[in-house]
Amino acid sequence: MEHIRNIAIIAHVDHGKTTLVDCLLKQSGTFRANQAISSEDRIMDSMDLERERGITIKAKNAAFKYKNFHINIVDTPGHADFGGEVERIMNMIDGVLLVVDAAEGPQAQTRFVLKKALEAGAKPIVVINKIDRDNANPHKVLDLVFDLFVSLHATDEQLDFPVVYASAKEGFAKIEMEHASGTMEPLFEAIMEHIPPPRAHAGAEFKMIVSNLDYSEYLGRIAFGKIYSGKIMVGDPAVCIHGDGSKEKGKVSAIFHFEGLKRIQIEEAHAGDIVGITGFEDVFIGETLTDTEDRAPLPYVPIDPPTIQMQFAVNDGPLAGTEGKLVTARHIRERLIKETRTNVALKVEETSAPNIFNVAGRGEMQIAILVEQMRREGHEVLVSRPEVIYQKSETGELLEPIERLFVEIPKESMGSVMENLANRKGEITNMEHHGDQISIEALIPMRGLIGFETDLVNFTRGHGVMSHLFHEYGPDRGEILARKNGSLVSMEDGEATAYALNAIQERGRLMIGPGERAYKGMIVGENARESDIPVNPCKAKHLTNMRSSGDGKGIQLEPPMRMSLERALEYIGPDEYVEATPSSLRLRKKILDENARKRAGQNRVVRGVAA
Repeated sequence: MEHIRNIAIIAHVDHGKTTLVDCLLKQSGTFRANQAISSEDRIMDSMDLERERGITIKAKNAAFKYKNFHINIVDTPGHADFGGEVERIMNMIDGVLLVVDAAEGPQAQTRFVLKKALEAGAKPIVVINKIDRDNANPHKVLDLVFDLFVSLHATDEQLDFPVVYASAKEGFAKIEMEHASGTMEPLFEAIMEHIPPPRAHAGAEFKMIVSNLDYSEYLGRIAFGKIYSGKIMVGDPAVCIHGDGSKEKGKVSAIFHFEGLKRIQIEEAHAGDIVGITGFEDVFIGETLTDTEDRAPLPYVPIDPPTIQMQFAVNDGPLAGTEGKLVTARHIRERLIKETRTNVALKVEETSAPNIFNVAGRGEMQIAILVEQMRREGHEVLVSRPEVIYQKSETGELLEPIERLFVEIPKESMGSVMENLANRKGEITNMEHHGDQISIEALIPMRGLIGFETDLVNFTRGHGVMSHLFHEYGPDRGEILARKNGSLVSMEDGEATAYALNAIQERGRLMIGPGERAYKGMIVGENARESDIPVNPCKAKHLTNMRSSGDGKGIQLEPPMRMSLERALEYIGPDEYVEATPSSLRLRKKILDENARKRAGQNRVVRGVAA
């Protein structure tokens, strides 16, 4: 046990966590020199979406040997929407590497992940990364990190943190800026010297708290966690104590241990090590595995509640089933239930309608990633606009989630951003000027954040940076104006023609091009005014035996407005759906028939979302 170290790497999004893990794995000699993986970048990003977007979505384990130490390492996400992944791995580790960008300093998400780590009693090592950047200022960043620790009420012992300066991309680390260094050796030494051995009890009965889940086609569910006490062998009887106190007997069918990125089956495991155990089908995160029924469970750690929900519905449009294979309510339900097994921050509820499911999560990006994964697997699904989850206070007053928003913008776009925040019921709490940049801190309702990122990118021409954290449930802030423009809604089924689209584009911006399929109730463009207009994008030009003065002139269409999935979810109104299929994203009205839509609009009821 003295030779085991369990660490997590935490940081704000894009500060270089995954690159740092790459560096540690490669320089510790985990891979052979001629192994193909040793020349790859970001080897921890295993999902296609992680590689495409350059972000970490799921917390992942790896391990390496250094001298005679076995070091378990967990790479965590930096994006606020995946905070659930960070919270649950905190009971697996004894120390954290807090990675901070040498130019940007600690950001909003750094605060969230560090707070969770300090609460869990983990020993921090601060790694100031990207010191080779042009505008890096490591000493100033170190002062900001120290201030952050103080504001989070760190203990004296935690405040006495070691600092390592590094460039994960170039592959070197050093203890002082003046030192010369060509390798990660100083960081390896700091991990062994400052991170304590696992807090575990070798001689006692076997106990382990489940911190992560995976699934194997052959062995069923794999429960990962740190062995809190005792030892376990393959074939031993074991008991799972569920969150509600019920107990389930089982038998350990396999034990996994990490070497590099590979899982290796071992015969026995001891206190302090991070392992995967199979043999329980219904085990969930936060539950305790132990050896006999009369043991007390380890403390159950609750996870912050979801703040946003969306409806997933079966695709009932005219084009349903033409692109995807998995289209029924059973397919969608099974996929959502499978997701909740490994993703604890998501909650799925069935509604009174058999074809509609409520999915609640931390933010729209988290749910958009799920929709994107489902599309790639061959599902077709309709997704509604995100709604926030309200709660009621003891006096019966409606409370809504309020977020703490951090925005970095150039000086010239300050006016438009401030006006936009005011329209979204944001309350500015702090503002600082540094050079040409302004940092704004505000409290804003979660509703007001939906669609704000797109506005920020437009106002600042891509230079604005934002991040946000859950602050509290506060009093309802009142009405927030949604999008101002109406939709151009198709009133015919068929293929769009250039002739018809040319007439429609005078009314607003198009969202489809000629030759694309359209159907009744599908949104084909954005109206320049507030109301919705029915249009016919499939109208063809009638042939006559007369020549008109306009003949021979080519039709010039503006390029259609194409949206990403997240942008589409922010854009749609409350009576609209995004139709996500493996090869296309379409926007449509919930009720496709125009007359039925008018009738529904007359007797519309405003409903609150219960907690």
